[in-house]
Amino acid sequence: MMHAMQQPKITLINAPDYREHYSNSVQIRTSLWDMFLLFGTVNQTSPDAVTIHNFQGVYLSPQQAKMLMNVLQQNVQQYEATFGEIKLEAQQPGAGPVQ
Repeated sequence: MMHAMQQPKITLINAPDYREHYSNSVQIRTSLWDMFLLFGTVNQTSPDAVTIHNFQGVYLSPQQAKMLMNVLQQNVQQYEATFGEIKLEAQQPGAGPVQ
């Protein structure tokens, strides 16, 4: 008789230096071995001046990045089903970077 594998009990523990931040900028660099996500906040002080303050970088394996992509896609679909379509503004000439 085969027994189904039981899911392990998962315990989430925040590290002592755990912090939460708001980010409206994510830059991504890729290499053969990993993907690097650089989180920051965009501040546009004038039409021709944009400053991005980066505060956290996170390395992911390509496999973990793909899993994150799938989870984000599912959550965005659930959000839109509940609250309506998320509309992205078209990039205006001279506007800050969309990231």
